[in-house]
Amino acid sequence: MPLHFDSIIFDLDGTLWNATESVTKAFQKAKNSVDYIHNDITLADVQAVTGQPFQAVYHRLFPTLPAEQREEFSALCAREELAHAQQYGGTLYPEVEATLRYLQSRYRLFIVSNCQVGYVEAFFEHSGLGHYFEGHQCFGTKMLPKADNIREIVSQYQLQAPAYVGDTRGDLEASQKSGVPFIFAAYGFGTLALAEAELRLQQFSDLRQLL
Repeated sequence: MPLHFDSIIFDLDGTLWNATESVTKAFQKAKNSVDYIHNDITLADVQAVTGQPFQAVYHRLFPTLPAEQREEFSALCAREELAHAQQYGGTLYPEVEATLRYLQSRYRLFIVSNCQVGYVEAFFEHSGLGHYFEGHQCFGTKMLPKADNIREIVSQYQLQAPAYVGDTRGDLEASQKSGVPFIFAAYGFGTLALAEAELRLQQFSDLRQLL
């Protein structure tokens, strides 16, 4: 059955690129600047929270920290994460640019991510892919859930038949809440049963065949 969409909204981390190595280095640098974080922050730790709302990351990684210290440390991490994203970026998944070029000729393209303000711009700056996207929204702008940000993009750009591409259960739930069909990036950080997400990508370039 053909899929009839007029636009595609993408998650960022785990869907377009993998920046967990840069983020891990950023968090470690922030950790070294304080005396109350004693455990190393590993790549596995960062991968486990990738895609969650920015503030939720620190509650999960440091559940026992007093609120004041968690707030201070999250601000340090945010600053370092943005600097590392701008300087080192992430690794684009295979054939991302070629696939975006193909899609742009047929669909309007957008990004909605649970990241902080400035992170999507860092992705654009480092990857050089900003010209493929008509607009973007992130958690850091208004501290709103992803479903609300998807709805805002749909409303702002008057999209009639959008789809959302993401790699986590949170992305699926945001799509369901916003009433937007979901395409699962199975190569990313999350796992979903086939019955939960029948539209799925084993690699980013599968979008050419699916759409």
